[in-house]
Amino acid sequence: MKKQYKKIVLAYSGGLDTSVLIPWLKENYGAEIIAVSGNVGQASELEGLEEKALKTGASKLYIEDLQEEFVNDYVIPTVKAGAAYEKYLLGTSFARPIIAKRIVEIAKKEGADAICHGCTGKGNDQVRFELAIKAFAPEMDIIAPWRFWELNSREKEIEYAEKHNIPLKINKETNYSKDKNLWHLSHEGLDLEDPANEAPIQKPGFLELGVSPYDAPDTPTKISLHFEKGIPVSLNGEEMKPLDIILKLNELGGANGIGLLDVVENRLVGMKSRGVYETPGGTILYAAHEKLEEITLDKETAHYKQQVALKFADLVYNGQWYTPLRKALSAFVDSTQETVTGDVTLKLYKGNIIPCSVTSPFSLYSSGMATFDEDDCYNQSDSEGFINLFGLPLKVRALNDKELFEKEGIHFPSVE
Repeated sequence: MKKQYKKIVLAYSGGLDTSVLIPWLKENYGAEIIAVSGNVGQASELEGLEEKALKTGASKLYIEDLQEEFVNDYVIPTVKAGAAYEKYLLGTSFARPIIAKRIVEIAKKEGADAICHGCTGKGNDQVRFELAIKAFAPEMDIIAPWRFWELNSREKEIEYAEKHNIPLKINKETNYSKDKNLWHLSHEGLDLEDPANEAPIQKPGFLELGVSPYDAPDTPTKISLHFEKGIPVSLNGEEMKPLDIILKLNELGGANGIGLLDVVENRLVGMKSRGVYETPGGTILYAAHEKLEEITLDKETAHYKQQVALKFADLVYNGQWYTPLRKALSAFVDSTQETVTGDVTLKLYKGNIIPCSVTSPFSLYSSGMATFDEDDCYNQSDSEGFINLFGLPLKVRALNDKELFEKEGIHFPSVE
């Protein structure tokens, strides 16, 4: 006997899982179902969503525009950190916490006694949603049907949808598991489940945010980005909000085959999974930001920040956005961005990002110091003392070993 609820708030995308969940929840719990969809840039996927949700049994649908908050409070902090999880730029990972946070707010407003999500029990999203829910509503019950229901495959879900006259935009032949927002589009399932199969990036209709590098133009596209304290503020000389910059970079990057990633990643739950990601604008933004940091961060800060980026990426991937450690790491990152101001020019060409120039009023690069020509600011003879001190532990160790070997009558090893 399932615990009964009066009102359930459902994280609703209109995709396969959540489409069948509305009638399934009503059948099994007899509760009022309130659907909530967070707009993080799904674009056309939101069309007709309200009509579909109401027709399949929801009492109402909230469509919350979270795009600005998503970019400013989740995307940009991750870009500034330079965080990537096994080359993956965290498109789904940092979208879940903001959606879950808004769902909790609506659940409290509506007086709901449970929140439901359609995440599979094999995936990462269940963790991301539920950790965010626990952070803001620790008393709230969570329903996760994929862990116990009878619709334990996407094929069974499709059959259930067809039986209940639930309209779907996919069928058994086009049944890739996808997640789309303004930052990326992910593809999983079907032939991608075997890493021996080549990703069908040239197959018509597979890619949605751009073209494959094979089909990109034969001439490069040149762009310039200006950053203020690590935040992109203008593109090609035009001041724009970070959201609009990302959207425009998606167009430019997509047209040039930028940002495709085919990777077998390590899921939080312990298994490996294969995904193909499209992140055209994000890939450009990461490359430009990293290029600017090359001339504005000192060695020790830059190297330590790389270690922080790895941990930051783990936290985001693992759904730990609302943890004290993530907030503390963001504070560190923000302190490193005080001088990350300047301009970066890049060329986009057939899937490649080619650096052209980088300038900053805070640049630590000195052509006078680095030149191979004659200069009057660097005394090369200083290197001798530096090397003597830097190599002193190695020299002392070698002299000690030589003495010990000779006492034992053993020939000191020669370099071979």
